[in-house]
Amino acid sequence: MNDQAQILRNLVQNQGSSEKRNTRVLTVTSGKGGVGKSNFTLNLALALQAKGLKVLIFDADLGMSNIDVLMGMTPQYNLYHLLKRQKTIWDIIQKGPCGIEFISGGSGFNDLISMSEEELDYFTNQVDQLNGYVDFIIFDTGAGLSKETLKFILAAQQTIIVTTPEPTAITDAYALIKMVHSMGHQVSFKLVINRVTDHKEGRQTADKIRLVAEQFLNLSIPALGYVDDDIHVSKAVKQQIPFTIAFPHCGATRSINGIANDFISGQSHLVSGESNTNGVKGFIGKIFRLMQK
Repeated sequence: MNDQAQILRNLVQNQGSSEKRNTRVLTVTSGKGGVGKSNFTLNLALALQAKGLKVLIFDADLGMSNIDVLMGMTPQYNLYHLLKRQKTIWDIIQKGPCGIEFISGGSGFNDLISMSEEELDYFTNQVDQLNGYVDFIIFDTGAGLSKETLKFILAAQQTIIVTTPEPTAITDAYALIKMVHSMGHQVSFKLVINRVTDHKEGRQTADKIRLVAEQFLNLSIPALGYVDDDIHVSKAVKQQIPFTIAFPHCGATRSINGIANDFISGQSHLVSGESNTNGVKGFIGKIFRLMQK
């Protein structure tokens, strides 16, 4: 716990100084829909922010964008307004519960592929302004093996794969890992097993994926943690309030807080004072290079 506290202090030490944050890009994805990916993303972001980190959620799910729905909000602006130069990057950032900030992709992602060089430069310069503004930008991607999702995974510094103990969810999560691996890219994956009856089921589910990945792909896929199957989660969804806010003492909230602690501890290699050579601009550059292939 002392080590985790020191890492957290290192991560937030620049917040009161003139130095910029070392912004890191994280994607959260899943092999299939319906495993609670967006709900996990939102509540992890809130848990990290509650621990003193500044987090921005970028809803990058083209087909089923619902971060705003989980908060009971209707964004006034989204990525489309930025691409059409109707609004700046600062205009399209919306604020949710507890001050959590998010950007809705809306229909804007459909326009990314057809941008001219001038439009691309404008978009890149706008998004690059987020570098140093937050500690983490979390991209909530679409589920499954879509081309868009793969590009976000390949461009990000870290990727969390959310799955459940259901056989189809396990199979699809592994298929996603295998697909990314077959493309010859080095991706830092971590597993989160959602809706577990207990930690034993979570460990067993993670081990199924981990062992197969080690045997057939020679990949190490560590488990970041497990989230309890908790009736309070569905209650919070119906209320359109994040469950970590609506039910701060429930089992799922305790799970998320534990995962947030472990996630922070896992960032120890990024708090040594070294500059982030990727950053937001590097991430966007990778996205567009991948789009051209």
